[in-house]
Amino acid sequence: MKHPLALALAVALTTSLAACSQSEANPAEPSQSASQDGNTVNESSNNPFFAESSLPLHYPAFDKITDADFGPGFDRGMAEHLKEVEAIANNSAAPTFENTIIALEKSGEILDRTSTVFFSLVGADTNDTRKAIQAEYAPKLAAHRDAIALNPKLFDRIQKLYDTRDSLGLDAEGVRLVERYHTDLVRSGAKLPEADKVRLKEINGELANLGTSFNQNVLAEVNASAITVDSKDELAGMTDDQIAAAADAAKAAGKEGKYVIALLNTTGQPLESQLENRALRERLHKASVSRGSRGNEFDNTRLVSTILKLRAEKAGMLGYPTYAAYVLADETAKTPEAVNEMLGKLAPPAVANARREGAALQAMIDKEQAAKGEPTFKLEPWDWAYYTEKVRADKYDFDESQLKPYLEMKNVLENGVFYAAGQLYGLSFKQRTDLPVYHPDVTTYDVFDKDGSQLAIFVFDPFARPSKRGGAWMNSYVSQSALTGNLPIVANHLNITKPTNGPALMTWDETTTMFHEFGHALHGMFSNVKYPYFSGTSVPRDFVEFPSQVNEMWADWPSVLANYAKHYKTGEAMPQALLDKVAAASKFNQGFATTEYLGSAMLDQSWHQAKADAIPDAAGVMDFEAAALKANGTDYAAVPPRYRTPYFSHIMGGYAAGYYAYIWSEVLDANTVEYIKKNGGLTRENGDRFRDTLLSRGGSKDALQLFRDFAGHEAEINPLLVRRGLDGTVTDDAKVPVIKE
Repeated sequence: MKHPLALALAVALTTSLAACSQSEANPAEPSQSASQDGNTVNESSNNPFFAESSLPLHYPAFDKITDADFGPGFDRGMAEHLKEVEAIANNSAAPTFENTIIALEKSGEILDRTSTVFFSLVGADTNDTRKAIQAEYAPKLAAHRDAIALNPKLFDRIQKLYDTRDSLGLDAEGVRLVERYHTDLVRSGAKLPEADKVRLKEINGELANLGTSFNQNVLAEVNASAITVDSKDELAGMTDDQIAAAADAAKAAGKEGKYVIALLNTTGQPLESQLENRALRERLHKASVSRGSRGNEFDNTRLVSTILKLRAEKAGMLGYPTYAAYVLADETAKTPEAVNEMLGKLAPPAVANARREGAALQAMIDKEQAAKGEPTFKLEPWDWAYYTEKVRADKYDFDESQLKPYLEMKNVLENGVFYAAGQLYGLSFKQRTDLPVYHPDVTTYDVFDKDGSQLAIFVFDPFARPSKRGGAWMNSYVSQSALTGNLPIVANHLNITKPTNGPALMTWDETTTMFHEFGHALHGMFSNVKYPYFSGTSVPRDFVEFPSQVNEMWADWPSVLANYAKHYKTGEAMPQALLDKVAAASKFNQGFATTEYLGSAMLDQSWHQAKADAIPDAAGVMDFEAAALKANGTDYAAVPPRYRTPYFSHIMGGYAAGYYAYIWSEVLDANTVEYIKKNGGLTRENGDRFRDTLLSRGGSKDALQLFRDFAGHEAEINPLLVRRGLDGTVTDDAKVPVIKE
């Protein structure tokens, strides 16, 4: 989440959850304070959110924070924040940058501390109490945001500053800050008639409630849809550690003697690539794709329908034809047409490639069945990953499982991810054990800059657990700002299966994900801006994935790979022949990967480009999805979308109308990787240039200008086409700069 006022004005969640503690002075600590509804809330002066943490860099005091602290933290935080904002809005002095904008930047400390920790824990380690708090405070926080964003006196002051911004004697970052506050207020409804403001507040409150319910249902369905297997024989293809983990999961669920396979949030499930039992693969796949639409207590179709209708209504009130138009106006893409153009050019060749890959898989199935003297069968989604590994082994003499002994988790982190950052940027890392953590799996590291000074604290939370949401993400506990003097504390969260004993051995996908998330972390740690609003990853949604995707390039960079890809038992380096196979197979299955992603990205646009009267009720949600996939040309049955609507958490949250951002950002990423390779690769010169021109600037400058400052030219689509094996398959008119203003 952003700085408190930015949080109040935000229309979507940002990648980071940034804590911006503004003042060294401790607030007054009465034993009681008034909540927003006028009721008295008992508060202890020991509440850790009422004062800045005394731990290094204001690291959260997780050993002192209890669930009972969150409610009082929110209540007092919102009450004091509103008082601060009211004082700014009602100031009798003429508005100045200092008494209005800077005052807003320094407001809301308690709310910010509470929100930052709470929403991080809701994602990383939730429980029933936290779920209840989230449900209770979601509409209260929405109302709090509206109380600030729709304050006419506050807007009047900011409007006056906006109108005279070029004569205020501000530097470029200060002028941009005034412009961003003004834009945020306007997009939040500050210019609406009073009656529309009332309705907008109602919509925002409803959306807050519905979004909370959707996300809680997604997590509940992941756990409720876990597959129970009666016999170990059915698990052929799984490793001993995986079988042991499934047995432990069954025991924990009161099913001792059986085996439970937990689901991840994506449509495809990792074990589909290993399980030899086709019937079990089918059970696993069908359990995955039915989540959220099977008519049980966690069914999300009604929520989807209601959320999308409300979003469409909100967009119309704010002067936009669709919710996608509203969202994209504040992104680098600017319009739905620009997004449609890119996705529309990529989809046909991607699906064509996927169909060719599917034909190869079908040939493998036919060959294998004939060798067994059994009838063949048609390739289905639950067969894709399994036979992909067979084709990969046949074509490249390469099996993904060959890599895992060389990809021990901590070694990859310290001798891979950290090593690359050291070579490129001069960073060094030291694990520390004195800081409290919210879960035993979490570790912390001091991060030191090239001159030996402390740059940041890094928090690492690698393992999956029932209390943790799916996927991988970065968040900030404290964000850098020259105004506050704060240095950053950033965290990476993964969902690696925790071994029952022995080392955590990762897949190649998990390895590249670790590098990816650390790219986000670097973006937060290198922040060097004046104002909290612009700190770290506070950039457009369709730009934020770009630095993280660039950092993936170091996963298989020869000198980096040689430093970490060592056998966990013997320390033997990964054989060169295996390294060569990794490189040779890098474009393998790209048709599938691109198609499943585009299916979801285009589905997101279909939902959010629909007018309110075209959005179906609950009963029609899945039919709308099927029609959208067909209309978009991504309805290849063997490759379902990476996320289906009822468990597509991205678009029910901060990536609404924004899931395209990954491939949009990848255009910038591919251009950047090409630049780095042409200019010497893993060098301090390249690292310093990327850091100085882009990573350190946060949102303090136009995002695409930051790219141009680094690369020296507009972004072109060709490097992406080459990377994804689509070069030569897209019409010539696409081979021009596609991301520009």
